[in-house]
Amino acid sequence: MNSPGEADIEPVLNEPVPLRIHHVHGDPRAVLDQVLRDHLHRRLRRVEATDAEFAAGTAAQTVAFTLAGGKRLRSALAWWGWRAGGGPVSGPVAQHALAACASLELLQTCALVHDDVMDGSQTRRGVPCVHRVHEAEHREHGWSGEDRRYGESLAVLVGDLALAWADDMLSGALPGVPRPEEGREVWREMRTEMIAGQFLDVRGQATRSRSESLALRIDLLKTASYTVERPLHLGAAMAGAPPAVIEALRSYGRDVGVAFQFADDLAGAYGDSRATGKPVGDDLREGKTTLLLALGTRIAREEGDAQALELLERVGSGADTAEAAAALERLGAADRVREHCRGLAARGAAHLDGVELPEPVHTHLADLARRIGEGV
Repeated sequence: MNSPGEADIEPVLNEPVPLRIHHVHGDPRAVLDQVLRDHLHRRLRRVEATDAEFAAGTAAQTVAFTLAGGKRLRSALAWWGWRAGGGPVSGPVAQHALAACASLELLQTCALVHDDVMDGSQTRRGVPCVHRVHEAEHREHGWSGEDRRYGESLAVLVGDLALAWADDMLSGALPGVPRPEEGREVWREMRTEMIAGQFLDVRGQATRSRSESLALRIDLLKTASYTVERPLHLGAAMAGAPPAVIEALRSYGRDVGVAFQFADDLAGAYGDSRATGKPVGDDLREGKTTLLLALGTRIAREEGDAQALELLERVGSGADTAEAAAALERLGAADRVREHCRGLAARGAAHLDGVELPEPVHTHLADLARRIGEGV
């Protein structure tokens, strides 16, 4: 087996560097993807001078993971925040803003790769997780030590490198936007909130918590903050948006971000692994502290359903995930989460009605909220 990334580094390095982009019309995701690809292409070139094996392994894998998947949701939301704050859509200032927004995709790489290690996941985006790839590499070569420890160590390095590159990309872009220090402060808060949410997630799983308030706190910090609220805030802050616009965007982001997580929880329990890229039932297998599980446990207790309560209390320690999912549906917990999801998505969209937002910002944000609410 070749080291992870060896098959990817040559095509990445041999691609022509894209032309600089001077304007963005409509959906920014294709442009953001091109900006990200351009940046990582140049970054990988520089890493080769540090160490060729590292470049062909960890660095190329970081690049490949970042470019290979994802919907560019966070970077697109940052761009809509930029537009909401009056940021230009063309010229060198817009180019710097695009780079700052695109840096969120590297932060996402860090979060996903590390999250997979902590959860002991098997697949991500329909293929083996980074740590599983390295475990297999270790076994195939018969190397010394534990294959699991080796795989997790290499995955941690991929996540660390992605975080370092995210910081570097943002730092290189911020001097070219109107309010660099405001953007930097949002970035600081977002990184800390993301890690705090991950801490609560790990702790809740270890303690087998069934607390609804803890589940909501995890959703707010781990998902809503760095998926919707802070990306919008970052873009708006860089542009120098008025306080009323920033507050409306952040309120929208908190509600829609939590709704996004509720939808993800439901997809994880009842969805199609071909769509999610992860096995259905992973959250139940791991005993994640989700509102779905917390609500179901409370309902079973209140209704005196001893069989369901015993099953749900064993979630995360050997309970059959399909049986647990069916019990949560039968108890009405899944329907309640769907209802909460729709309500939060609608409330989030309503926050936009109180401020003037340029088009197509309002349309895109309202459509996102609608799709999340209708998708459950």
